[in-house]
Amino acid sequence: MRVRKAVLPVAGLGTRVLPATKAIPKELLPVVDRPVIQYVVDEALEAGIEHIVFVTGRSKGAIEDYFDHAYELETQLAAKSKTDILKQVEASRLPAGSSSFVRQQQPLGLGHAVWCARDVIGNEPFAVLLPDVIVKGKPSSLKQMIDAYDKVGGNVIAVDPVPEERVSSYGVIAPVSRDGRLIKMSGMVEKPPRESAPSNLAITGRYILQPEIFGLLEKQGAGAGGEIQLTDSMAKLMEIQDFYAYEFEGSVHDCGNKTGYFDAVLAHALDNPDTAEFAKALVKKTAQGL
Repeated sequence: MRVRKAVLPVAGLGTRVLPATKAIPKELLPVVDRPVIQYVVDEALEAGIEHIVFVTGRSKGAIEDYFDHAYELETQLAAKSKTDILKQVEASRLPAGSSSFVRQQQPLGLGHAVWCARDVIGNEPFAVLLPDVIVKGKPSSLKQMIDAYDKVGGNVIAVDPVPEERVSSYGVIAPVSRDGRLIKMSGMVEKPPRESAPSNLAITGRYILQPEIFGLLEKQGAGAGGEIQLTDSMAKLMEIQDFYAYEFEGSVHDCGNKTGYFDAVLAHALDNPDTAEFAKALVKKTAQGL
């Protein structure tokens, strides 16, 4: 079966970017001219995803509003003939019936958030995209993964090489064999010491999973941090199904922490035609002042 649906777990509190997220969902923090989550949704749509399941929590209603009609705003823009801006606002809407919003009533971890989407996903393979990770790539990282999935099936995890000296800060995969960018894998290790790390290929917030993961998540007890960890159930699923890693082409920006968020803003400002020249001049000016 092809991958038609995606889960975006957006219930997190955004503690690593407080106090900004005290009143604004971290997923709605702006990166130049649109919120973080818009980039992630655009990636999913480019990859051919037809239905997105947002797993929300309390105080996250603004995310649902963002992807809806903004009648008053759109009416005002139309009345003032601000057609370019109106088109951008209209483009942020999701088509009717193409999204669902389910609640994760307690912060019990990523695995629990994914499990909350089980009834909407049904018995289909599906993608999971972490909503605070922007991946710049053409085609999008998820499109690259789906193309690989269409050839081999199973489960596919996005990976990105990190410097050897930083490998202990990431979850990395244990590779078995490699065919171009597609890697057969045998396991995952969370933050291993550099000297014993099975690779420097870090897991990067994009997954394609088979629906059997839901049954494992339902029985999964609390793991690290007292939460239901998605990686624990993936490790069990790996015992009975093939798992692949895909080393995508693109750059990763983790907006879930302050330095990563700044990196994302700068990278997209340099890439946006409306801001590129100003951003370049500002970077040059700042560098000269150091």
